Amino acid sequence: MRTSFLAPLALAQFICSFAGSNMNVMINDITEDLDTTVQGVQATITLFLVVMAVLMIPCSKLTDRWGRKRCFTAGLVLYGIGALVSAIAPGLGVLMVGNSILEGVGTALLIPPVYILTTLHFTDLASRARAFGLISGMGGVGAAAGPLIGGVITSAISWRAAFVFQALVIAAIVLLSRRAVEDPLPADPERPFDAAGAVLSAIGMLLMVFGILQADSDGALMVALLAAGAASLAWFFLHCRRRERAGREPLLSLALFRNRTSNLALVTQNLQWLLLMGVSFVVAVFLQTVRGYNAVETGVIFTAATAGVLISSLAAQRLAERRSQRGLIMAGFAIVAVGIATLLALVGASSRVVACAPGLFLIGTGLGVMLTPSVNVVQSSFPEERQGEISGLSRSVSNLGSSFGTAIAGTILVSDLASGNDTYVLAMIVLAAVALVGLATAFRLPREAMPGASPDLAADQARLAAG
Repeated sequence: MRTSFLAPLALAQFICSFAGSNMNVMINDITEDLDTTVQGVQATITLFLVVMAVLMIPCSKLTDRWGRKRCFTAGLVLYGIGALVSAIAPGLGVLMVGNSILEGVGTALLIPPVYILTTLHFTDLASRARAFGLISGMGGVGAAAGPLIGGVITSAISWRAAFVFQALVIAAIVLLSRRAVEDPLPADPERPFDAAGAVLSAIGMLLMVFGILQADSDGALMVALLAAGAASLAWFFLHCRRRERAGREPLLSLALFRNRTSNLALVTQNLQWLLLMGVSFVVAVFLQTVRGYNAVETGVIFTAATAGVLISSLAAQRLAERRSQRGLIMAGFAIVAVGIATLLALVGASSRVVACAPGLFLIGTGLGVMLTPSVNVVQSSFPEERQGEISGLSRSVSNLGSSFGTAIAGTILVSDLASGNDTYVLAMIVLAAVALVGLATAFRLPREAMPGASPDLAADQARLAAG
């Protein structure tokens, strides 16, 4: 495996995932410094995740026009500028521009090339599993270690320094990728781009997420936003179908949704990131607002989850060689459900810090076990000519899961459904139910004859390659 090639790609996934979770431990510091509220910070975090999700598919298609490496580099530069703007933000509005908008758009540009280039460079399932294991593992570690690293920096210096840290990492990635990252496919500047489809998909996903955020304040508005979002997405799919029938290239080929194996794996990806970001948000807010822990103490507690993700992700290749992808995904959801139950039981019985460790370790381990198989199943279900589209769809679905995790968890925490500690218990019970839904979804995946390949994969690929 070419370490020099994978290092900048894995670091890019790490820092983008880190950005989605490190602010969880800065909530008190940011609210005090910028004179805002917990809901304001939650909105900033959620908007960052939503911007990534809604732009991931359009930006993935742009990689065919502009080239994978060019999009990767442009995304890095835009992200770095956003981090520096966030570091000097005088108020919540500027923080949203830097973190939510600039970093969000930058991430949407740079992440699809990470998965496209990896798929193109590693063609056999074993090496691809190892490569995706490293990249997905770094993503999981970034999300899990975000509270620790962000907490240490915030306590030692300032929450603003955490954004400077991101900018420094981005600068290092740019230098590492200059010669190490190569694009095996030439760019096609004449490739058509479906701007109308991009607008429709973005509006639909934005309305869906913001609808969830209204659950605690205005039920009628929530229903209206969700209905409008569903209508926009339906319009988007009808638009794509019309373009395909007219012989024009849509933003997203509907042929991607004819692969049952990929569809189920995409659902598991969405639920995995929902769990990761949802658990991170709920536990971080609980530790700071109920237990009174500061940023670094909260981050240290999350070390258990980071260790679980790291250990299981590093074992991705060995696990892929010995167990089916379906079995690993099922095991991951089951372990996460047990971890949530363990966390609730031990934290409820003891106020000691160590009570959080076993549950968080199990949650991290479960997520690490299944992140790579889900990505591998999705990416391996399509031929090279479809990698731009499926990578964008895959990353968009994952980031929507992150958005839903923060939005759903945050909505429950500020709602009137319960009070005090009961609110946090309710949020974790909802997340445990999500894990069980994920387990049921993974159970429907085909039983692979070999790791990473479904029985109908060859037929699916032949049909998709034919158009």
